[in-house]
Amino acid sequence: MDSLKNFLDQKVAQYNRPSFIKDDPVVVPHLFSRKQDIEIAAFFAAVFAWGNRSIIIAKSKELMQRMDNAPYDFCLHHSDNDLKKLPGFKHRTFNDTDLLYFVLFLHHHYQKHASLEDAFLIKEGNHFSMQEALTNFFHYFFSLEDFPLRTQKHIASPEKNSTCKRLNMFLRWMVRKDTSGVDFGLWKKIKPSDLICPIDLHVARVAKRLNLLDRKQTDWNAAEELTQRLKELDPNDPVKYDFALFGLGVVEKYY
Repeated sequence: MDSLKNFLDQKVAQYNRPSFIKDDPVVVPHLFSRKQDIEIAAFFAAVFAWGNRSIIIAKSKELMQRMDNAPYDFCLHHSDNDLKKLPGFKHRTFNDTDLLYFVLFLHHHYQKHASLEDAFLIKEGNHFSMQEALTNFFHYFFSLEDFPLRTQKHIASPEKNSTCKRLNMFLRWMVRKDTSGVDFGLWKKIKPSDLICPIDLHVARVAKRLNLLDRKQTDWNAAEELTQRLKELDPNDPVKYDFALFGLGVVEKYY
């Protein structure tokens, strides 16, 4: 286990550095300095994060431009005229119908809360459960009247046995904080030890090769199993190893 930890720690150091930012969707929230702008830009960039990374970045930047590069002000104070800037936006299966509902939800949320972190806060007694938090977020997100049924596919939930990869990546960006400058560490109520490692087929293959994952299906249970194994390497910050597993899978094809 020590040799595995040393290997993965080296890979974290290799990929968790400022040079990583420019080619990753995390570059989009790094365009902003206001907390709520960072949250909203990160949320959209994470939701869009499937497929080619350069296209994800380009579409996320296009959306920020449609929001006058002030996503918080746009979501909170938009006029009907402002909303006319959104029709025609599309990224893969995410279209302007989905976008208008996302803006409606963010408007609703930020009228009552100063941070998007509040949308994920739920505790079972004194114990924070990410599974419960993500399940609750899904139901909260679709609690407004007349939400488009088609939009539900863009917000994952453990109830549907999804890995919730993109939401877990968004939460990593918001919660983790170190000296490397990639993740923001804006949120303080959720701890890095509460996070679940983002997992997809690339990460799952690497994790299985490293004997960090036994489960055959890439689902919510696999995400939890991988995270528990990573906690054996670092109980306080297990999700830092997302950098290592991503780099080994996507960049190095370490299968």
